[in-house]
Amino acid sequence: MSAPLTLGTAGHIDHGKTALIGALTGRDTDRLPEERARGISIELGYARLDLPSGRALSVIDVPGHERFVRTMVAGASGIDLFLLCVAADDGVMPQTLEHLAVLRHLGVGSGVAAVTKSDAGEPELVSEEVAELLPEVPVVRVSAHERTGLDELLLALDRVAAGLPGRAGDPGPLRLHVDRSFTLRGIGTVVTGTLWSGSVAEGDRVTILPRGLGARVRSVQVHDEPVASAQAGQRVALALAGRGWREIARGDLVVSGGEVEPTYRIDARVSLEVGTRALDRGERLHVHHGTRDAPARVAPLEGDSLRPGETALVQLRLEAPLMPAAGDRVVLRRVAPPDTIGGGVVIDPSPRRHGGGATVLERLGALERGETPPEPAPPAAAAAPKPTAPVLDDGALRLAALLESDGTEPRADGDLAAEAGLEASAATAAWRALERAGRAVRVSRNLHFAPAALDQVTAQVIGLCERDGAATIAGVRDALGTSRRFAQAVLEHLDSERITVRRGDEHHLRGDGPS
Repeated sequence: MSAPLTLGTAGHIDHGKTALIGALTGRDTDRLPEERARGISIELGYARLDLPSGRALSVIDVPGHERFVRTMVAGASGIDLFLLCVAADDGVMPQTLEHLAVLRHLGVGSGVAAVTKSDAGEPELVSEEVAELLPEVPVVRVSAHERTGLDELLLALDRVAAGLPGRAGDPGPLRLHVDRSFTLRGIGTVVTGTLWSGSVAEGDRVTILPRGLGARVRSVQVHDEPVASAQAGQRVALALAGRGWREIARGDLVVSGGEVEPTYRIDARVSLEVGTRALDRGERLHVHHGTRDAPARVAPLEGDSLRPGETALVQLRLEAPLMPAAGDRVVLRRVAPPDTIGGGVVIDPSPRRHGGGATVLERLGALERGETPPEPAPPAAAAAPKPTAPVLDDGALRLAALLESDGTEPRADGDLAAEAGLEASAATAAWRALERAGRAVRVSRNLHFAPAALDQVTAQVIGLCERDGAATIAGVRDALGTSRRFAQAVLEHLDSERITVRRGDEHHLRGDGPS
């Protein structure tokens, strides 16, 4: 039996990724009304792809818009091979290159390139452009609309998949990075994700990190079909007993034991993309691992900065917990502008706080070589207690549930806190805990959004800017059917996140026109 593999799409917005997956699988991976109305992907989509050999691949379809690269990284983190889409009427574009950078830093080097929309544009020239960019990757011209080239594409994917070992049977505990959590009538709490390692079966006891929640696996599905157990490399849905779906969110990790723990520090060997600027000591960036990301400060261990094209050892000091294991890949992105600048391999997933020096470098070198390192000398003074993962008490969970149920029209913080039964001081602590846990995003002084809902609102504002050239408070108010104060808060947040830039009364997409 062939090892399970997961295929991820990649490519610029409007280069036909979702249409091609639909033509190959018969399934529209865009689920949200906003996605179907605008014709762009915002969230991750999923499907099963049957190859000519009889092998089935799990497919993750990622958004191509530059404002949703964070979501793309979350989807790409668990894939084994890629399907890069480049439109014949557009050629290689910025997100083509950024998605390839993400794949490179995740160590995903195998795949197929599809020159889409080959019934239009210049497919011959674009095919040559892609072949120069990826000389070892098969290039196939296709048209989802005309349904041409699909058989050749399936054969190319089959050949590439046949040469990959997959993850099944790899040593290691169960690790499933959650990308969705929801509830189904008669089933209860369901989480989905790609199984990175280990296996999972009905009746297994599991732990959900970073909060350490216990649960029991009620049932297991792969591609909507019940199975006795699932293996690494498969897209898996787990029905969990003992936990409400709102207690679990994208970015959480389902594990079977204590081999992996939340950490606020990572020692890694990282490299920077050619063309980016140097990374200086203390600079703040985003570290992406699995389906989770966290802000961090960088502490170079071999000098005071890391220059483009260089590889070096660093300590990443996180502001929110990640759950990596040694050998895992991380992707590095700047906070503003939010560009992918590099990536690396985790050497020590839970080190003490330290600087550089010969002893540290010797120890990390031994770990890289798979050797037992010399014991580090104890610090001169007692180290500060290691920060723990944010604890969400019942009040915070009630607040998160109300915020998520409000969707794209959240009430003011004070109104939500009152309904959750929280006094002012308890509400403040709950909001901070939800922010650290990735369950809430602060948009203004008295307004939070659930992350998925904020992505939808962001997509609507981007759509206004693309259609009208800019967005105004009145335009956003009318488009969202909300108040002027609410629209102003959203636009000011998008300005602060460097998605838009204000020019007079108008807010333009950053990079459109003069700054």
